Amino acid sequence: MLGGLRLLVFAALGIWSTIPLHSTATAGPGSRQSSCSGVLVSPGLALLVWLTVPCSGPQAEGFSQGGLDASRADLWASANTSLLQGFWCQPARQLSRDQLSALIRRMASQQVPLKAWQLSCLANLAAWHSLQGDFPFHPADLLLFYNLTQVREADCQAFIRHAAQGDMELLANLPDQRAALRHAAMACLGGPRPQLSASDLLLLGILVCDMDASSIVASDPQVLQNLQRCPRLTTTQQAALNTLLASGRTRLGPPNSWNLEGLQTLGRLATYISPGLWVQVQEAVGLDFFSSMVAACRAGQLSQRDTRRFVTGFLEAKAASSRPKRGTGRHCIRGDITAATLRDDLFLVRYDCSQLESCLGSHVLRANLDPLLQHPLPTECQRVVKAKLAQIYPRGIPEEQLRRITSLVYLYSRAEIGQWNITSRDTVVALLASDVALENQTEAVLQKFLDHNGTVTSALLVAIGGSRLCWMSPPQIRAIRPSEFRLAGALDISSCPQSRKDVLYAKAREAFGSTRTTATYYHLMRPYLGGAPVEELQHLAQENVSMDIDTFTNLNPRVLQSLSVGNVTTLLGQNVGDLQKARSHPTISSWLRSLNSSALGELGLDTDPIGPTHPARPTTVTPNTTPWAPHLAPTSGRPGNDAPTSGSPPANLGYLPLAVALPSSLLWLLYRGAWTVASKDGAARAPHAGKLGLVGGAGPLPNVPPPRGLQGWSSATPSSQDLELD
Repeated sequence: MLGGLRLLVFAALGIWSTIPLHSTATAGPGSRQSSCSGVLVSPGLALLVWLTVPCSGPQAEGFSQGGLDASRADLWASANTSLLQGFWCQPARQLSRDQLSALIRRMASQQVPLKAWQLSCLANLAAWHSLQGDFPFHPADLLLFYNLTQVREADCQAFIRHAAQGDMELLANLPDQRAALRHAAMACLGGPRPQLSASDLLLLGILVCDMDASSIVASDPQVLQNLQRCPRLTTTQQAALNTLLASGRTRLGPPNSWNLEGLQTLGRLATYISPGLWVQVQEAVGLDFFSSMVAACRAGQLSQRDTRRFVTGFLEAKAASSRPKRGTGRHCIRGDITAATLRDDLFLVRYDCSQLESCLGSHVLRANLDPLLQHPLPTECQRVVKAKLAQIYPRGIPEEQLRRITSLVYLYSRAEIGQWNITSRDTVVALLASDVALENQTEAVLQKFLDHNGTVTSALLVAIGGSRLCWMSPPQIRAIRPSEFRLAGALDISSCPQSRKDVLYAKAREAFGSTRTTATYYHLMRPYLGGAPVEELQHLAQENVSMDIDTFTNLNPRVLQSLSVGNVTTLLGQNVGDLQKARSHPTISSWLRSLNSSALGELGLDTDPIGPTHPARPTTVTPNTTPWAPHLAPTSGRPGNDAPTSGSPPANLGYLPLAVALPSSLLWLLYRGAWTVASKDGAARAPHAGKLGLVGGAGPLPNVPPPRGLQGWSSATPSSQDLELD
């Protein structure tokens, strides 16, 4: 059973298709043989295989009873990007300072994309181990979460320059930290100044995306390079961009001297150019650039949204500058649209929406729906196409054509979708995988699929994304089988309304409620705790899970009001200081306003509220961290142990491969297999029970009556029925 389980893990990770489970062959160079099953593994995966499931027999070289020896910490540094992307903090608390340092550096060298909930707690672990001073070797995204009051003045510019290469969107739930970064950056420059030079802008990087319009206009034209990194521009920033471009101070010169190469250097910023500037651009240059933008969109190099914004502005300018002679009525002036016409990147310049309606025949539309909809059609033109499809298919669009109209889905009502036949998962994915379909369309499309005996599988949930769960009806959510929900892994439902979060929490409890270890339960339930009742959060606080601040900001605001300062302090654990970084967040500020000055002091917060225009202040009171704080690593009685005298204890990494390497679906399979083996051997305890990598919440749940809302929890002795898949 155990060997087959490992084969499943390797196959799922795409490492090998076949592995000798009982091979007696000698491990060659660069491989290591596991004495549990004879599986040959490479050094970079030895940690994953050896520590994933319990086994008897001699320890592999570099491993000890307590975990990974300091001499084998290089195994951390050999993990690949996909494994490191599954990082979570609970087991990482057991790493020594050197091991955590090696892990963070590996993340930087591999450019591992981590999410906000991972980065915030990792930043706190790094700070606890005094690793923040090694920031030049850390991921830029991680620097965004560091305590800025701990940055030395001598390091200020180097720190900001590195942090400014990160993704500021990760701080969406930490408005005060984002504001503090801006203030710290300006402090590095000697304070606010009326005009930013090219060297200033080089230092500020993506922080320029938070600049106001007047600062953009007054800055060196190098600001265009900074603005290209912004995921979006506000209305006032767009106006400032156009003012700067119109001034002629940029490398492009005045609009009437612009050329194709210069426009292409603007990248996405060109999609914000106003119609008033396009009127001034030479016609040939404008048409060449229009053609290149449409070609990029059709090749998938530019989003439909960005391209449509550009097309709308360009065509508005075109209409204002030209007075074409047009006939009256519905006559086709430009000539009938053919397949060759639709291959022209200037199609939308030659045919406006009126001419599209007059010149597009039913036969051409039916045969060329794909190439037509690859063009970034303005909304008016999309409505023309929809009307023509209704004429061609009065009883509903055939399923094979539905997969081609993803950009039009938002125009259809529930009644119109009710005429469709949706029998294939691929059709559902095509219609819903984009960000076009809205709430009504999502629910209606899924219902048509379910009406034809379709089921919402884990693969479908992953394909359409967690945000689609927000727009499924409560009955549709409840109909998802727990096993499929488990296999889907962590789905991002942070954008869901509270009513949907409540339903999804109940579904997640149904899927994960039988988990007997708090650490694993919390890891699996974390994305869905936005719908958790107060009893659940109080229980998790008692179990010392150290909730990250990103998850905390997504809790139900009404439930949060029922939590005491003590509840919040123990719930956040080592992350409680992050309240300072998020105190302007609506959920946090609402809760803080209900507290008196004494309670604020308990949290290490001063009594003067700070908003997004003020930097974060250092925590003045350190909460009691006894339940979760790492302990000094023993340095005696262990041959060959040269670990530092400060930091975490020798890592018991029995859970670490599960946390770092495996998707939650494999995690469940591994636990099930481990339980089966334990049951057959007569074992009456959870795998790694009592050595979970958590202090204070390591083993099975305490033998106390479960609080209301946690009826799935059980303090009974674990059995082979634990974690059973449906």
